[in-house]
Amino acid sequence: MPTIHLRVTRIPGLSVWLGLCLISGLPAAEEPVAVSNARQPSNASELRYWLQNMVWHHGFDQAEITAATGLSSGQITTALKQFNINRDTRPKRTAEDPLLVLPYPGGRHPRIGFLDGAIDPQRETKISVFTPWDRQSYVVADVPEAIWSNLGLTYLAHTHIDTIWTKQNIALDPLEWSRQPNGKLLLRRRLPNGIEFTTQVTPGHRCVQLSMTLKNGTRELLTGLRVQNCVMLKGASGFRKQTGENKVFRKPYAACRSDDGKRWVITAWTPCHRVWANAKCPCLHADPQFADCPPGATRQVRGWLSFYEGTDIQSEFDRIEKTGWSDAE
Repeated sequence: MPTIHLRVTRIPGLSVWLGLCLISGLPAAEEPVAVSNARQPSNASELRYWLQNMVWHHGFDQAEITAATGLSSGQITTALKQFNINRDTRPKRTAEDPLLVLPYPGGRHPRIGFLDGAIDPQRETKISVFTPWDRQSYVVADVPEAIWSNLGLTYLAHTHIDTIWTKQNIALDPLEWSRQPNGKLLLRRRLPNGIEFTTQVTPGHRCVQLSMTLKNGTRELLTGLRVQNCVMLKGASGFRKQTGENKVFRKPYAACRSDDGKRWVITAWTPCHRVWANAKCPCLHADPQFADCPPGATRQVRGWLSFYEGTDIQSEFDRIEKTGWSDAE
């Protein structure tokens, strides 16, 4: 078993803010701590949002909330009461609603296995897409998990092998998804050498459409722009078997069949470089590749994620293809 090192630090100012806003009755010595990759909420509104995200939808326990936020159990309990957040107050959803898509809060590793290949997963590239048949079940899409180029490993959303930045001891600042009023999510990161990538997520009634753009802000041609976009299945009941036998591939589509054979998780990206799966995680990949990108130019790839109830997956691939998703603006 790999050794896990936890970094525990005080969060400057947060205990004061919480004491003024929420939990002035707690002992002064009880302060929040950041555990490993914890992200402190910036204000009361953000605290409310993330607690709703974690409790209403992801079903986090207090230890997981602490791991995600750095707050103590007492502070969590008080904040949940203050905001009236519990399973009973979770909003109802209807069959007409679009698929529920939320930023993944961290605090719970999205993989079952191969954990040494994803140490300290960063939440800013990850979204949870909840299944239409079970409000407790979701997949976590990492978009992007990694970007390769002729420069080397140009971005990685966790700790595993060296990137061009870790080799230079350059740490990338943590980011958050921008939550749009229409339910869209947007993430934009500018790397230290001027490369900028943007991911946009658009929930629909039967699918989630995604796009990624890459802008070359360097002075040299970028080639070999391979992207790893991972769909992790740990959170989806019936899809957790660590096997390749329940996976089907038809480039650009990758799909996983449920244990009862009646439901599917489907993902696709285009232009598609490779479709594959890692049984240990378990996860699906339909990894795209950006076209070569000269200085100042921008390139784009498009993605799809959906759920299917039925047994004829090849016909479902055909139906998806006819939607023209890869050409949509």
